[in-house]
Amino acid sequence: MNTKTLTHIAMIAAVYTVVSLVLAPFTYGTIQVRVAEALTMLPLIYVPSIWGVTLGCFLTNLIGAFMGTNPTGFIDAIIGTSATFLAAYGTHYFRDKKIKNIPILSILCPIILNFIFVGAELAYLFNPDNLVVGFLIQGTSVAIGETISVVLGYLLMNPMKRFIR
Repeated sequence: MNTKTLTHIAMIAAVYTVVSLVLAPFTYGTIQVRVAEALTMLPLIYVPSIWGVTLGCFLTNLIGAFMGTNPTGFIDAIIGTSATFLAAYGTHYFRDKKIKNIPILSILCPIILNFIFVGAELAYLFNPDNLVVGFLIQGTSVAIGETISVVLGYLLMNPMKRFIR
């Protein structure tokens, strides 16, 4: 990895973190639209962005826990970040699997993985008496927000291709 790539990774992480913290009321909790998750679509066009998005998610969750704006606390720094890493990696991995020239599996990766990981995390923390129902409710809520972010990210990918290489 060269200095230019490391700088790109740091910039992506910074953008993810700043966007998430500025929009903190929408970033954390049981009903969330983490707009910065739009960046999980960057691995469609730039592989090192996997690390930038992952680092940005980790910093967002960690800072949110320290500031008290992240109600899930420090557990989100591990579980939420794992979901984002796997989602970004999956986005890259499935980029060539297209239906009508749309990388459907890449788009679905962040939605499905956040449904599972973050839905389970939120169910465990906020619905411990009924984990199955809590998982379905929390996971669906997260998946809806993630769908909004991912569609936004996908729509921004074509204009971004000019700037990232």
